[in-house]
Amino acid sequence: MAIPDEQIRKVMAVLTEWNPLGARANTIRDLDNYRTEAVDILVNLSISAPIGNPAVVIQEVINQAFDLSLSIEDCVCVSRKIQELLTVS
Repeated sequence: MAIPDEQIRKVMAVLTEWNPLGARANTIRDLDNYRTEAVDILVNLSISAPIGNPAVVIQEVINQAFDLSLSIEDCVCVSRKIQELLTVS
């Protein structure tokens, strides 16, 4: 499945602005502005749509990638931003 680079860049921008890692982001060498996580989120959203909960997808991807403990509530706002971007694309 090919994901348009424009969508990846948009999701990367949202994740970078949100920055769930906080100051720890500076310690991760290959973070690449959350590119891998953006792709993972987009793939998972396309697989689970329309029945999947985007906040849950984001929570699972980010928590697994960085060993965090974000709640669904932590991910709702960023989920809405990503959904808005994808409906405009």
